[in-house]
Amino acid sequence: MRALYWKEINAFFGNLSGFLILAVFLISLGLIVWVFPDSSVLNYGFADLETMFLFTPYVFTFLIPAITMKMIAEERRSGTWELLRTSPLGTLQIVMAKYLSALTLIIIALLPTLVYYFSIVQLGDPVGNIDHAGFFGSWIGLLLMGAVFAAIGLFCSSWTSFQMVAFIGGVFLSFLLYFGLTALVQLQVMSHFALFLEELSLSFHFESMSRGVIVAENVAYFLSIIILMLGFTMIGIRRK
Repeated sequence: MRALYWKEINAFFGNLSGFLILAVFLISLGLIVWVFPDSSVLNYGFADLETMFLFTPYVFTFLIPAITMKMIAEERRSGTWELLRTSPLGTLQIVMAKYLSALTLIIIALLPTLVYYFSIVQLGDPVGNIDHAGFFGSWIGLLLMGAVFAAIGLFCSSWTSFQMVAFIGGVFLSFLLYFGLTALVQLQVMSHFALFLEELSLSFHFESMSRGVIVAENVAYFLSIIILMLGFTMIGIRRK
């Protein structure tokens, strides 16, 4: 399992596309937080990073499916999947190795954003005038959201041999779970189930964590979606 985990990490950084994906994420986020006039924290006048947490889910919707789209689909297309399935590793070990490698890459992508936090701490008046609990609650929420998107992306990759299909499926399901359910509530579609739909959406639980209070209900929600998606991934593997 460890060998497969490192194989996925090395495969991501073994070509230019891996570095390009991370570079696009960090550059786009940096432009949103520091450069673009409508979202720059320097023009906002308050020592917080609300804009980063507002726009990162949009970037994650495309970034994470791009990371996971080939983890299983490419193995099937290239013919190495049969070799992997005949190895001593069970289905659960294969899925966990690939999922943990995707999660590691998400953590690597998020760690540089901590520099923004320390920058805002120094820019505050007085120094350190920032909602620390709100920042770290939102940051942990982003990490859990990324973990959910990774599980969704791996699920889509397990049901097809085509990377682009896996990518589109991952983007669609991630968008639906974060933005789509909330949009249905705001449009008053299925109004009788409005509260139920809102509590099913990722954005509802992420916004709850962004207040700086991490409760078991929100963490349990994220973990439940992850376990469900990984279970569907195992079903997809066995079906194929």
